[in-house]
Amino acid sequence: MVKEKPNSTRIYDKEGYRRRAACICVRSEAEAEVLLVTSSRRPELWIVPGGGVEPEEEATLTATREVLEEAGVIGDLGRCLGVFENSEHMHRTEVFVMVVTQELEEWEDSKTIGRKRQWFSIEEALSQLALHKPTQRTYLQQLRHSKHRCPNSAPPIISEHESCDDGDFTIGTPKDENSTPESATAAATPTTAATTTNDSGEMVMTNEEEAVADERKEAEGGVSPSPAIAADEVEDAGSTNASPPTTPTT
Repeated sequence: MVKEKPNSTRIYDKEGYRRRAACICVRSEAEAEVLLVTSSRRPELWIVPGGGVEPEEEATLTATREVLEEAGVIGDLGRCLGVFENSEHMHRTEVFVMVVTQELEEWEDSKTIGRKRQWFSIEEALSQLALHKPTQRTYLQQLRHSKHRCPNSAPPIISEHESCDDGDFTIGTPKDENSTPESATAAATPTTAATTTNDSGEMVMTNEEEAVADERKEAEGGVSPSPAIAADEVEDAGSTNASPPTTPTT
């Protein structure tokens, strides 16, 4: 069964990237074991719990909400590992570390879609993510690199790679709200539909509005769906070469 959120609203930053948040859940301060959950589309494979930021929601709240929904755990939210930018799928994921203090016997996704969770060593988790979500390996690589980072330093922007070996990721400078990354200048910004903006200038678009925007683009010139929508559709579909599913998932 595939997880569905038919009434969800996507939030985009000023550069057109969809905002997401995720958690690397660790068993202890030693950070030797991490918790992964099964994919909603391919339950034999494992992913890092996370999802889209909701309107008027801080990324920290998104991260704790998503791990409770998807993994059924509660804990102490710690440092931010960085903002992981995927230019191909047009989303940016703010990833935090959580030390788990409570594991629920049943939780929302375990009851609705039969999602499972499991503890892995860092090396085992890297191997599991390589099968289905190779870009999420950068989260674990940054977990290692960030352990001794100054607590007051701003979280870096990190470019995700579809295929990355240990250490193969690019760390950029903290985001300047007045600058535009090169990867974003050429990207399509989903403003064709009747979008609204919040007080921070972020774009807010419902699933229905995005569908209308895509239909309009295709009618005008056969333009493919916006990268942000494509990202949502393949978020849990496995390989980027697979055919995009029709139902968006977390």
